[in-house]
Amino acid sequence: MEPVEAPAFAEKNPIVTVQQHILREQRRFPGASGEFSFLLSGITLATKMIAARVRRAGLTDTFGAEGGMNVQGEVQQKLDVYANQAMMHCLAVRESVAVLASEENEQPQIVDEGNPNSHYVVVFDPLDGSSNIDVNVSVGTTFSILKRADGATPDGGHEADVLQTGAKQVAAGYVMYGSSVMLVYTCGHGVHGFTLDPAIGAFVLSHEYIRIPKQGKYYSVNESHFESFPEPYQKFLTRIRSGELGQQYSSRYIGSMVADFHRTLLKGGIFLYPPTASNPEGKLRLLYEANPIAFITEQAGGVATDGEHRILDKVPSSIHERTSLVVGGQVEAAEFARCW
Repeated sequence: MEPVEAPAFAEKNPIVTVQQHILREQRRFPGASGEFSFLLSGITLATKMIAARVRRAGLTDTFGAEGGMNVQGEVQQKLDVYANQAMMHCLAVRESVAVLASEENEQPQIVDEGNPNSHYVVVFDPLDGSSNIDVNVSVGTTFSILKRADGATPDGGHEADVLQTGAKQVAAGYVMYGSSVMLVYTCGHGVHGFTLDPAIGAFVLSHEYIRIPKQGKYYSVNESHFESFPEPYQKFLTRIRSGELGQQYSSRYIGSMVADFHRTLLKGGIFLYPPTASNPEGKLRLLYEANPIAFITEQAGGVATDGEHRILDKVPSSIHERTSLVVGGQVEAAEFARCW
């Protein structure tokens, strides 16, 4: 998928909501029905609900663990449960959605069985980095949208619908709940960012045609595991810290994937989540974390791999499959590849 440059005639409208932007994009495709924009509105509604709950987390009983465990074997936070319920509720009522798959659910959910108008599959992590809520660190929601697999019938084959390569995504994005709430998404025609204006309750276009710098000055990785990283990762980090790429890099690591990637997207550099001795396959989930981030990265002119192979080419074997992830600008990615 080739990155998209901003056209010379790009409008400079001072106020464009995400709904207006999606409808504007749809006009590029004759015969578009509008069902996709209605699907996206389910995501924006759910994430506004999540943002409101995150904002009030310190004032209500929403800090801490819920007490249960998710399918990953991780303790569910109270906000994990709420965010998952919000996403499931707001998307399940969209007629165009056939299947929903979440980090918090063991199996995908068929939400519109038998409806011939149900064309889409939505895979998501409702609240990435939720353990950081208690210390007021940015968290986020990631999502990936696919069309139903070729030959799938409306009343079956839901695993085949979900287990598609990232290259088949029709849209992907994330919402970051930080000092402001920001939605970043792509439909394969560039990457666009929208900031939630609390005065009007709408996501407003604030970053049009985002491009990741070819070379940045930051690298982001949990260096406490350095000794257990594979040798190419150690070699790369040693080079980047020594200035061998022509400049001095600074380390920046938050511990919330969405926040770390968002900085990399806007400021450049590289974000690495290597395999370790305890997680030899990597720790991030391929379908609803790595794939949407990789799609956005490539559309913004960057590179996304699992260390050796393009993320969007990986064929998933299970819904909660894990992977390593390396995303960044072209200069950093090329140097990383030379370390193998």
